[in-house]
Amino acid sequence: MNVPPAKLLTWAALAISVAAVSCTSGANWPSGPVQTETRSVQLGDAKTVRAEIKMGAGEMTLGGGARDLFEGEFSSAVARWKPQVDYSVSGSHGLLTVRQPEGSGPMRNSKNQWDLHFNNRVPLELSVELGAGKSTLELGALALSRLDVKMGVGETIVNLAGDWKNDLQARIHGGVGQATVKLPRDVGVRVRARSGIGEIRAGELKKDGDIYTNDAYGKSPVTLSVDVEGGIGQINLEIGEGPAVI
Repeated sequence: MNVPPAKLLTWAALAISVAAVSCTSGANWPSGPVQTETRSVQLGDAKTVRAEIKMGAGEMTLGGGARDLFEGEFSSAVARWKPQVDYSVSGSHGLLTVRQPEGSGPMRNSKNQWDLHFNNRVPLELSVELGAGKSTLELGALALSRLDVKMGVGETIVNLAGDWKNDLQARIHGGVGQATVKLPRDVGVRVRARSGIGEIRAGELKKDGDIYTNDAYGKSPVTLSVDVEGGIGQINLEIGEGPAVI
């Protein structure tokens, strides 16, 4: 897709404007030595879990491999950025929330890093809301049935490549920056992708209007249905590698 120069200029101007606001927000908060905290959450009596992750600013990695329901390591130079981790169980359903406190905007040159892991076997619905920064979501090993990602300002990689055993409904909402969605080769994939100001690069996927599919679509017993809506920036749809088998 060729982007007209006027759109590119608008894209750049808006991206710079939003990023500038993000980088100056909260600039008067005190910054000290980096403190690292680890948290873990037991599944309890829940059979299924909904997890809601909200990060205002910083760098996040998220994947599988947790022995408990959830394990997280949080490193930050600003005490106010310490996340709130809450978990409750109602009947057979658990609700986990991990949130950066409201009003915790980014601070220039201050570290805020989350390394999050979920149990691979627990049926999971996942909602991730991102602010400013870089995020890598390695989701191919999880027992996900539903995914909702809201990008902010920066770069986001959502890796869905893996050996899926169940269908997935996923929505990815673009912000300002670049979104890369990695998809499996041997599991059926149907992506509906629409760009805002920017472009869509679909690699080897087949295109029919705003629908993109892989060769396994309609042939495999499992289907990943992904809805990608771009904001300001580039959307990359790629056939990727799944998580390493440990």
